[in-house]
Amino acid sequence: MFEVAGEILLLLLCAAFIAGIVDSIAGGGGLITLPVLVLAGAPPVTAIATNKVQGVFGAGMAAITYARGGHVDLRRQLWPAVLAFGAAIIGALLTSRLPTDVIRLGLPVLLIGIALFFALKPGLNDVDRAQRIAPGLFALTVVPLVAFYDGLIGPGAGAFYMLGFVGLAGYGVLRATAHTKLLNFASNLGGIATYALVAEPWWMVGLAMGAAQIAGAWVGSKLAMRIGSRLIKPVLVTAATALAVRLLWQMWA
Repeated sequence: MFEVAGEILLLLLCAAFIAGIVDSIAGGGGLITLPVLVLAGAPPVTAIATNKVQGVFGAGMAAITYARGGHVDLRRQLWPAVLAFGAAIIGALLTSRLPTDVIRLGLPVLLIGIALFFALKPGLNDVDRAQRIAPGLFALTVVPLVAFYDGLIGPGAGAFYMLGFVGLAGYGVLRATAHTKLLNFASNLGGIATYALVAEPWWMVGLAMGAAQIAGAWVGSKLAMRIGSRLIKPVLVTAATALAVRLLWQMWA
């Protein structure tokens, strides 16, 4: 029934649960699940496609949990989510035609910059600030740009959404986290729509991991809403730094 043996499936479910917690707090859950899928024997493209399948469930649960907590109005995010869905499809379709290796060279620098921004910038808390860009312009520029990247490559998309919401939209850290989740859900869904045609995801494994992601995302969202920026900032800094180190190690290897 499943594409892997029982003991490997258990490992994947544990990884998905932990990733769901991390992803719902600050993003970066793929840092956990993608390498585990590769270790489980999935070819790289299959691992990426399966990671999109399982990740969409965690992002969806996190979006619902934050909405129920009053931190985001999902109905107001529908059009940005549609834009994210379409941009992710375009990015995924162009994966084989654009110089993704060149883009990956700059990713560690960007991720370390994001980590330093959240670690060192004074006054970053859960209080909203003055916005630097109108919501409509944000939806037409930042959202599709990050979603395109999410479909094209993927790692760190949540951190880029966060940077946009905090640095440009003026959101507090908790509110910014809440607003990334539906967009993450939409861009993951766009990636699935494309990879389902050009790759062969492990559907049963992906759905099982998705169930574990739902549980992890619920736990992580509850923790983030209870503790706020005091939890989100260190998790985001750690995830962004770890992802940058992993990318540098892959290039060096």
